[in-house]
Amino acid sequence: MNSHVTSKDGRQFSLFASFFRRLLEYNEKNKKFKYGHSITWAIYDDKGNERKEKYFPVSLVDKITPKIGLEKIEKGEIVKDHRLRKAVLELLRKGQVPYPDRLIKEDVGVSEEKLDLYIDGNTFTKLDDGTYDLHLYDEEQQVGCSVNFAPQKPPVRHGDNGVVLGVSAENMFYYFIPRCEVKGTITLKKETFEISGSGWYDHEFGKPPENKKKEKEEKRKDVGWNWLSTQLDSGYEISAYDLFDLSEKKPKGVGKWAIVIDAKGNRKAYTKFNLQPLGNWTSMRTFNDYPIQWKLEIPEAKISLNVTTPFEQQEFMTVISKPAFWEGRVNTEGTFNGKAVKGPGFVERHGFFKLESMDDFFKVVSRETLKSIEKILPLNPTPEKALELVSHKKNKHHLDGLDVKRYSDALIKPIRTIIDRRGKSWRSYAALACCDIVGGNSQHVSEWLALPELMHVGSLIVDDVEDKSPIRRGGPSAHVLFGEPIAINAGTAAYFIGQIIVYHADFIKPSRKVEIYNLYFESLRAAHSGQALDISGLDYLMSDVIKTGDGKLLEKRIFATHRLKSAVPASTLAMTGALMGGGTRKQVKAIGRFYENLGVAFQIVDDALNLSGFKNNLKSKAEDLSEGKITFPVAKAMSRLDYGKRKELWDIIRSKPKDRKKLGRAVMMIEECGAIQACQDEARELIDSEWKRIDPLLRDSFSKLMLRAFSWYVLDRQY
Repeated sequence: MNSHVTSKDGRQFSLFASFFRRLLEYNEKNKKFKYGHSITWAIYDDKGNERKEKYFPVSLVDKITPKIGLEKIEKGEIVKDHRLRKAVLELLRKGQVPYPDRLIKEDVGVSEEKLDLYIDGNTFTKLDDGTYDLHLYDEEQQVGCSVNFAPQKPPVRHGDNGVVLGVSAENMFYYFIPRCEVKGTITLKKETFEISGSGWYDHEFGKPPENKKKEKEEKRKDVGWNWLSTQLDSGYEISAYDLFDLSEKKPKGVGKWAIVIDAKGNRKAYTKFNLQPLGNWTSMRTFNDYPIQWKLEIPEAKISLNVTTPFEQQEFMTVISKPAFWEGRVNTEGTFNGKAVKGPGFVERHGFFKLESMDDFFKVVSRETLKSIEKILPLNPTPEKALELVSHKKNKHHLDGLDVKRYSDALIKPIRTIIDRRGKSWRSYAALACCDIVGGNSQHVSEWLALPELMHVGSLIVDDVEDKSPIRRGGPSAHVLFGEPIAINAGTAAYFIGQIIVYHADFIKPSRKVEIYNLYFESLRAAHSGQALDISGLDYLMSDVIKTGDGKLLEKRIFATHRLKSAVPASTLAMTGALMGGGTRKQVKAIGRFYENLGVAFQIVDDALNLSGFKNNLKSKAEDLSEGKITFPVAKAMSRLDYGKRKELWDIIRSKPKDRKKLGRAVMMIEECGAIQACQDEARELIDSEWKRIDPLLRDSFSKLMLRAFSWYVLDRQY
């Protein structure tokens, strides 16, 4: 059921609630059914105390959900990415589900005599007078409602006289009551509002399969759908849906119906109509895309409606819907038989979750990072934006005589040239994930995707000058295209552009802003210290290492360089996210430590892949060795090779060989002594040991699953 209501002081709310009961098994001997239950509901507050829209979702799932999930995932169902599957299995084996889902605590009550449902204090009951009472409350968010739905029109059958296609492509029966008078109260935190308005009631149900064996043999279709309900001010209502089989690369329509109900409750059904999704909104939690506008056209009924949402952030995350869907308040406006009409409604977008692998996920993260960069650092800035970039809006005289185009060509273009080629953007994701993982809302900080990328690309541009590297992200380096002076200046400037993002973050307390500023500049100092050590090199240690065969000090020095140069900045970004999300001191510190280990592990794996790349003809061909660099695998090898091979290996490396035969010989020695595998093992231990510390401090959630899966993504990746 859903409703749109108004309080006595004019505050608007919308809500929906769905109670589910699904057959799990049927015992033929005693003729008993075993069911699984769940409930999803949400309250939308048009204008909260902070004058901002809010969406309060609640999902309770059956106590048997972890067991069912385990069985399905172990069969290869639901989750396709092997790393995310591994993370989900790890969670389910603890008997938990990822937040915002929570397990039902009490026994579910379902009356066999009448419609009377009870799930952990949430109830839906049909009263003797034909009205329906709905009571919802969530202790954690302190939100709920107690309302009565009084039907104003008779029930209406959907689809083909009530028969419609279900989620798994089975037939089911579906009727709805399109308009009810709604009265009662809504509670938000410590405020209770008397409300009144209109409501909608849906009831869908199927029947137990006649042939359970046949049902198991048949392939279950991956079905997605769009569903709309709206109550027009003309006294008419419309319900429309279209179903798609998502099993194929191109979604295939498998059923669609639109039902129009007139002011007297008469029904007319249509199968020729268009419910067109428009616009696009991307969730910063799941990075799934959702339409935010719709066009409904029913030519035969002379209906043309524009459907828009007043609030994009109505994504509902739950394990029962892979792993999220969008359901929320919309406003409809257009024409019906030549007359202007409008009214509130609800839209559900379900099943269209495209991100099946971590690679897919980070492609979207990269895309959204570029959008964030475009807002902060546009290639063609307006005078107002240019002033923000070079100074501050209060210093308008700083624009006097400034050639904005020249400025853009000399500073913005070099930075954007590298950024626009797109990297993996995992650093950008760190801040958002760690905001969510402590209970914050990353949607509020989407622009922060730009900060890590600016920081990272700034270092890349300068590094390439220092290393004389001609290639970056598949194209010429910035200094090759623009010259070294411009590249050095632009790369350095990139470090400071991110300050604009922090400055405009009004939702962050000043004291926390100071913490973020301090963290940021501490990480820059650490990164430049690490770069200094990297440039300086470790040749000075090699004489003793060759003599003794003890590579421990060498490993320690490389570890310190990796930590300062790469891991501390990653740790800073993660802690920044946790601070923005309101994490506790203990959580912020633990998250920082985990990402520090993750950053070091990333670089150790990178060193190992540099050599694997030679063998597999992938990204690089022992580039580090050809430049005479002493990397982690080299240090590991020095403790494993005999004196003769240690000396031979070092002689090859310090000659900075370009000859493929020499490089091949060096790689073979490192690999055969087990150094590359030892690097992989150490990287894995770094991550796994720190995960054991952080795991109990963080609530099991979707963001936590993604973080765990990402840690394996770092370890398992290939060029």
